[in-house]
Amino acid sequence: MKQIYVATTNKGKIKEFQDMFSSLDIEMVSLMDAFDDVEDVEETGTTFEENARLKADTYSKTYNIPVMADDSGLAVDALNGDPGIYSARYAGLEKNDTQNIEKLLKNLKGIQNRDAAFVSVIAYADPGKETIVAEGRCEGQITKEPQGTQGFGYDPVFIPKGYQQTMAELGPEVKNKISHRKRALDAMIDMIKD
Repeated sequence: MKQIYVATTNKGKIKEFQDMFSSLDIEMVSLMDAFDDVEDVEETGTTFEENARLKADTYSKTYNIPVMADDSGLAVDALNGDPGIYSARYAGLEKNDTQNIEKLLKNLKGIQNRDAAFVSVIAYADPGKETIVAEGRCEGQITKEPQGTQGFGYDPVFIPKGYQQTMAELGPEVKNKISHRKRALDAMIDMIKD
C-alpha cells in the first residue's frame, strides 16, 4: 500500500483525505504525526495554488516522500474574495474558528449579496516527478448567524447551493459528497490514476 503524507495539522482535513482515498490502495498519513521535527512552511503565496504548491514541494524535498498539501478557504463576493488565503487566520494568527466567523458576519452586516464559495487547491509532490495541482469549488451563501455543530471552520455559516442547511447542519456524509475539497480530491484522484 502506497503512503502519501498530508501536510496539515487540521484533524478535520486529515479525516477528509483519509475518507476520500479509502477506496484506493493509498494510505493517507499526517506528516505532522509521522515526523517530530516538522516546521511550518511560510505561506508567502498570493493564491491558493501558490501556497499549496509551496507546502507540498517543500515537505516532499525535505523528507524525500510523496506529499499532498492543500490551501483552501472561503471567498466572499461582497468582500472582494476575502477572507481568501487568509481564511484560517482572518481574525488573528491563533486561527480561531469562532472569531473568524464573528469577523466575517460583522463585515457582512447590512450587505444583501451573501454569495460565496469554498475553494480548495490541492498540490501533490512526489520526488522526481512534476507536481500536480487540482482545484475544487463549492458555491453557496453566507448565513446571518451560525447554525449547526458539525464540521469546522466556516461550515456553520455556509449554505451550499441547492441546500437549505449549513455545512455544519448537513454533516460529514453530505459534506464529503459536495465540498470543495471533495471536488479537488476527485480531480486529484483522477490525475493520480492516470
